[in-house]
Amino acid sequence: MQMRPLGNTGIEVSRLCLGTMTYGEQNSEAQAHEQLDRAVAFGINFIDTAEMYPVPPKGETQGRTEAYIGSWLTRRGRRDDLIIATKAAGPGLDHIRGGPRLTREHLHQAIDASLARLQTDHVDLYQLHWPDRRTNFFGKLGYVHDDQEDTTALEETLSALKELVDAGKVRAIGLSNDTPWGVMRALHLAETLGLPRVASVQNPYNLLNRSFEVGLAEIAHRENVGLLAYSPLAFGMLSGKYLEGARPPGARLTLFERFQRYTNPLAEQATRDYVTIAREHGLDPAQMALAYVNSRSFLTSNIIGATSMAQLEDNLASESLTLNQPVLEAIEAVHQRIPNPAP
Repeated sequence: MQMRPLGNTGIEVSRLCLGTMTYGEQNSEAQAHEQLDRAVAFGINFIDTAEMYPVPPKGETQGRTEAYIGSWLTRRGRRDDLIIATKAAGPGLDHIRGGPRLTREHLHQAIDASLARLQTDHVDLYQLHWPDRRTNFFGKLGYVHDDQEDTTALEETLSALKELVDAGKVRAIGLSNDTPWGVMRALHLAETLGLPRVASVQNPYNLLNRSFEVGLAEIAHRENVGLLAYSPLAFGMLSGKYLEGARPPGARLTLFERFQRYTNPLAEQATRDYVTIAREHGLDPAQMALAYVNSRSFLTSNIIGATSMAQLEDNLASESLTLNQPVLEAIEAVHQRIPNPAP
């Protein structure tokens, strides 16, 4: 397993990170523990979760994912061998803290609740799940400014995170679903006000959505704020299992109508082309898609997720796959023809 530095923190994380957002909805506690055991045995030391998980988010299951990880951590021991990342929710989910914000009061509440569920005294990476301001994320395009927006100043948020770091509850901080302006503003405030420096940004990145390359990739290199890539298989689309309208029993797009980000006609056309490339070169389509993400120079870690052990094994196998030049050129040709069909 390749290890990579997490920003300037001195923390080393595995190139593959285990995502956990299905734990408590599509996966039972026993299945979650089985996946965690296998991932760690394979060499993964990096586990990502969030206070709002599992998905789809709802009040009756909120926090269950962290609780499953917490029971596993307690059973397993050796907490210091692992890098545990979680996230604080931004505005929009009224079942969390009566409507979550990224204020000082809310962040103190959020970390204490997460630590209790995780059964640990600290998290290694604490991320802002999405911004507390109106901007483009979760596939939204066309920024519209609002001078009257209700927002929490980033200075307050970062100052609160500094308190959590100083208290020993958090080792490093990161952003998620953020923009080039958001990352650079956070870095500027850290430098000028002596606040914690963000170590990473967790944004979507896959063959159907390479928008990270437009502005954030340069920041990742020049500022050492690498990508934690989520949805590297585009909700499973890039495995090919949903082509021609197929909806396998128990699959995410079959169970939950809300996950439509990668199912528009252009995304399906591009997916069909990527799957064809994989099969023409004797590759598993999902492993090819993951290996592409693994190969990016701006990547810190690729967040894989699975609902079955067979899927997890397939995802883990991508760690040893290196794509040759003909495959990379064929992928680029599709991207040039159908660029970012599902941003």
